[in-house]
Amino acid sequence: MLLPNVLRQVLAVTAMSVAALPQRLGTAAVAVVGIGGVVAVLVAVLSISEGFRAALALSGQEDVAIVLRGGSSDELASGLPLESARHVMDSPGIPRGPDGPLASPELYVIVDLPMRSTGTNANVPLRGVGPQAYGIRREFRIVEGRPFRRGMNEVIVGRGAAAQFAGLAVGREVLFGRTPWLVTGIFEDGGSVSESEIWTDATVLQGAYNRGSSYQSVRVRLPGPGQVEALEKHIAADPRFNMTVRTEREFLESQSQVLVTIVRTLGVIIALLMGVGAVFAALNTMYSAVASRTREIATLRALGFGATPVIASVLFEALVLGLLGGLLGGALAYVGFNGAQASTLNFQSFSQVAFAFTVTPALMLTGLGYALVLGLLGGLLPALRAARMPVTAGLREL
Repeated sequence: MLLPNVLRQVLAVTAMSVAALPQRLGTAAVAVVGIGGVVAVLVAVLSISEGFRAALALSGQEDVAIVLRGGSSDELASGLPLESARHVMDSPGIPRGPDGPLASPELYVIVDLPMRSTGTNANVPLRGVGPQAYGIRREFRIVEGRPFRRGMNEVIVGRGAAAQFAGLAVGREVLFGRTPWLVTGIFEDGGSVSESEIWTDATVLQGAYNRGSSYQSVRVRLPGPGQVEALEKHIAADPRFNMTVRTEREFLESQSQVLVTIVRTLGVIIALLMGVGAVFAALNTMYSAVASRTREIATLRALGFGATPVIASVLFEALVLGLLGGLLGGALAYVGFNGAQASTLNFQSFSQVAFAFTVTPALMLTGLGYALVLGLLGGLLPALRAARMPVTAGLREL
């Protein structure tokens, strides 16, 4: 049978090719390191977008809604008078706790703070929250110090903000505008974007920034995931109010789209440019391998081996080098970047967001797949050259 015979030839020639790899260790290492470097950069850059997306979109809750002024795409562009906020909180569709409806009217302003790493000032969100803010966010907890007291110029700081910005230690006073604020605690919120913020009493923040009795959003707990219909119906029933309702996850996902798209695009461009160099390294390695095996290939052809086994053996060796490079690059990216803390500007809110680089299994597989493609491209031309090599040319070297 022809097919089994071809397969036996492919396996035999491929085994010989892989067994001879240690003899070409130097050139093989160049290809592996080149491909590994490309994969490491690709995975590291894409881990920025994954970490940012995790801090925003993936941290949003489906059973929490954000109410904004109609037509507003973010909190900075929104504005709600006290009557609007009260109308939202009066909705019968909002679950109630011991202290009333689980709704928090909130105010959002931007303040300047120096970054620990560079000393340059950056925009940091200062959020005024209502009494129910803690209960709405299920994973909220104070990890150091105490909560701020209502009616006082006191703030609590997200764990990410405390790590990225100077002067936010518990017990320190920080100046926002002309008003001094006492830092009383540091909080966590399940790694969400809230950990990049500073919180205080919404009423105190209104007075400090001359906002009267207005808010910018109302966060509410929903009866169940995505169940916004009752709240939307209640708002629409009164024509005096023009407000939109979105789940927290939907809202935060829209906030992350711009930066995620930019980072992913840059990552792909960088990977493609670096990939050209990696392909040339693989080409050089495989051409050297073919040159060193000239007599071996000619002898095999003279013994009746076809062109297919020769091509397969060269391509398989190139894929092995790509696989090793992909594993090396993925390991370097994971060890060097996964969990590393950073912050960047959220183009939607014009404020800094603290996040952690996140190397996911999907990114590792993406890097590995790219490494195999680079290896295959690097081995294709040498494989065709080996298959077309005249038998007589190789036998003259015997």
